[in-house]
Amino acid sequence: MTNHRTGTREEWLAARVKLLQAEKEFTRRGDELALQRQELPWVRIDKTYRFDTDDGSASLVDLFKGRSQLLVYHFMFGPDYKAGCPSCSSIADSFNGIVVHLENHDVAFSAVSRAPLAKLKAYKRRMGWTFPWVSSSAGDFNFDFNVSFTEDEQREGRIEYNYRRGGHAMDETSVPEPVAPSAATCGAEPVVQFAAACETDVNTYTREKPGISAFTLKDGVVYHTYSAYARGLDGVWGMYQWLDRAPLGRNEPGVWWRRHDEYNKS
Repeated sequence: MTNHRTGTREEWLAARVKLLQAEKEFTRRGDELALQRQELPWVRIDKTYRFDTDDGSASLVDLFKGRSQLLVYHFMFGPDYKAGCPSCSSIADSFNGIVVHLENHDVAFSAVSRAPLAKLKAYKRRMGWTFPWVSSSAGDFNFDFNVSFTEDEQREGRIEYNYRRGGHAMDETSVPEPVAPSAATCGAEPVVQFAAACETDVNTYTREKPGISAFTLKDGVVYHTYSAYARGLDGVWGMYQWLDRAPLGRNEPGVWWRRHDEYNKS
């Protein structure tokens, strides 16, 4: 017998119509936020960045592939990882289908990680992904966009993630300011579990963070227009958009998701 409130079809419909008004307000608020993102000032990028790609060395301009806009997913895959972050992998499972649509709307897309290109290509084959994925291993791109950090920054508590000192990728409240992420301070179960899944230690794992960044190309000049981190990525994590509409919602007492090829493993 269910403990959830039950009712007639008429009662359900009345409650659903009431909820619809709240959903419409939420949608309108989302539209307003999208406009506010577009109204952010653009920051000119004069620094030269190089990436290792399937087609050889490329500049940031090259990643636009002739388009005026570029979206980047900062994928947690550090040089010492043996595999990509399970959470980033879950998010990336939706990328294959969106790229063709973005590219036909004047928007280029690429994932970027610090792992060497050979590691990225091997993992991409394992996951069955086709979206563009490039390595920034030789440059400062990840560091400049606050998704990679040095051992010194970590040890000295100078990591600034999601626009605050001590921010943490898994849980914005899990690392108090101004303590540096370490096995002691960010060793929450999800982080320990994900570090192990990447075959690395907690400190190495947490020197990489997830994020998204947007750029535009105007008259040959690249401008940075937007970045989001931590729970700012919820909107691009496809499975959660569906779970939020399931009868039990996210319903997650802990980490339950895995890489998509690991669910049937004992």
